[in-house]
Amino acid sequence: MRGVSPHIATDSSWMPVARGQWPISTPTAKAESRVMKRLKRWTTSKQAAVAVSEEGGVRFLHIGGDAIQSAMRLSSPDRLELHYTRAMMGFLLFHAQPRRVLMVGLGGGSMARFLHQAYPRAHVLALDISPEVVAAARRHFDFPEDSARLSVALEDGAQWVPAHPASADVILLDAFVDGDQVPDLCTESFYAAARAALTEPGVLVQNFMADDKHMDRYVERMEAAFGCEATLLRAADRVNVIAMICRGGPARMTWKELRTRADALSERHDLPGDHYLASLRRLNGGTDKHFLLQSNA
Repeated sequence: MRGVSPHIATDSSWMPVARGQWPISTPTAKAESRVMKRLKRWTTSKQAAVAVSEEGGVRFLHIGGDAIQSAMRLSSPDRLELHYTRAMMGFLLFHAQPRRVLMVGLGGGSMARFLHQAYPRAHVLALDISPEVVAAARRHFDFPEDSARLSVALEDGAQWVPAHPASADVILLDAFVDGDQVPDLCTESFYAAARAALTEPGVLVQNFMADDKHMDRYVERMEAAFGCEATLLRAADRVNVIAMICRGGPARMTWKELRTRADALSERHDLPGDHYLASLRRLNGGTDKHFLLQSNA
């Protein structure tokens, strides 16, 4: 495995915030401070306190603290507002037509709603352990009621995934409590279960904070379970690092083909295709002609 820590940003102007990050149109820290003072906040259980705030036409979800867990621009509710959510969609470079998407961690539901709208043949199932989070997504973030292609289950992903082999071709892991990874979703046994839950070709995608001191260890466990190296992609604001690892599929792709796919994602879905390619080149292995998608770990 290539080292992860050297890829973490060292720009002194960048200050990390827990789990999520500022939306693409970034309010100032002072503005966020004002927002947090105006929060409508309610305690929902011993596990999490859910709160909603709003600033500059963007609505934010907070779980267990002040960290931004999800965001929705009120004028464009189907657009991915946070940089890390757009980075997680980088898997579409390698798996262009998702059919069965499993998400662990709903938040405000922005990624689930995006995939549901952008890929009409995809079936999206989101798991979340908190009924309060699901209620907040539906009430404040326009997340729709269950349908044939988009649904939510109140389940613990650490238990659900091992019980459902060959159930998805894409698994998105985005489960945090105020900046901390859920430990049960970062074990080698869970990653092995995630691999078994994927059909071939399939891809596992996990969101990490770039300053997570355990990230190297977690990615090593992922690679051990899958038997190949993970692909890393950094969010445009450098707050998050996305790890992607495939079950089956090609071992390499030409940069020319990736360029074609990146341009299509930018044009059709307003995703940062240029950033995807630049980050892939910086953080991963390859040659002048090929990106190495899988190799022995």
